[in-house]
Amino acid sequence: MFVYKQCIIIRSDLRLSTGKLAVQVAHAAIGAYELTEPKIRRKWKEEGQKKVVLEVSELKELHELEKKAKRLGFPVALITDAGLTEIPPGTVTALGIGPAKSEELDELTGHLKLL
Repeated sequence: MFVYKQCIIIRSDLRLSTGKLAVQVAHAAIGAYELTEPKIRRKWKEEGQKKVVLEVSELKELHELEKKAKRLGFPVALITDAGLTEIPPGTVTALGIGPAKSEELDELTGHLKLL
């Protein structure tokens, strides 16, 4: 059983290509990881770096989740695209949360669908 995991949340309304989606997930994963305290990062890595990719339907939902995650003290990275390929500059695409304790993240993100 994994004690720690990371959640990456993507906006489904943007309908990103597979490649663009993969890059946004990577940005969110690294961004949130860098904000996580070293002890938790180490434990998460030792457990296999569990990640789940989830979806929200719109920007408003992503911002609400970001606010809740910050209020709960999770490491959070909101990703804004540079606009060099598929979407306009400044488009918010993804949210990385954690790594953090799985059960705590489930309370925040358990209602979201897997992507």
